[in-house]
Amino acid sequence: MPKRAKKYLEARQQIDRESKYEPEEALAKVKALSNRSFDETVEAAFRLGVNPKHADQQVRGSVVLPHGTGKTVRVIVFAKGEKITEAEESGADFAGSDELVAKVQEGWLDFDVAVATPDMMSSVGKLGKILGPRGMMPNPKSGTVTFDIARAISDIKAGKVEYRTDKAGNVHVPIGKVSFEQDKLEENFQTVLDALVKARPVAAKGQYIRNITVSSTMSPGIKINPGAGARS
Repeated sequence: MPKRAKKYLEARQQIDRESKYEPEEALAKVKALSNRSFDETVEAAFRLGVNPKHADQQVRGSVVLPHGTGKTVRVIVFAKGEKITEAEESGADFAGSDELVAKVQEGWLDFDVAVATPDMMSSVGKLGKILGPRGMMPNPKSGTVTFDIARAISDIKAGKVEYRTDKAGNVHVPIGKVSFEQDKLEENFQTVLDALVKARPVAAKGQYIRNITVSSTMSPGIKINPGAGARS
């Protein structure tokens, strides 16, 4: 077990680890426990009652947080011809065709989200081993493979986040910064929770939202009542 920092241990002593709090109380504790010199990211982790080994139980999608993530997102666009110009005019940090694919193949990864037009995917597919493990591969389900470049960039810059179950059926989503006002964190959290409930696979049986935890970058997790705030 790794040795924990003193501040982390002090924060953990202020949490009843057996209790499951209401969302507003848990998020208030996350804010109160933050004592770092930087603006920590607040993350929500959900354990779902699904088996991701089965294709019909995988949960994947995206949602635009009403108050954004608090992070400046660098977007690149793989496109051709006029779509490159559209991407640049819409706020893409970098846009290009096969030369941009080659640049990434050579190891350049100075971006956070990649968008591609459908006619570029035969070339972008070569980047699967590079972008896939990082969760950055353009995908139609997350809205990052599209000809509507302007809208894709606008949503991403406004606070669009992707969610996807890992091998254990967990989903981790950033919902803002500890500097956010309490109500904004609550609204972002509720938006993600609603999106996950809506994305429930038909094949999922039993309790769907099994555990919820919120934490900041350097704080211990705080459990939330999994039935709190869920709206079908």
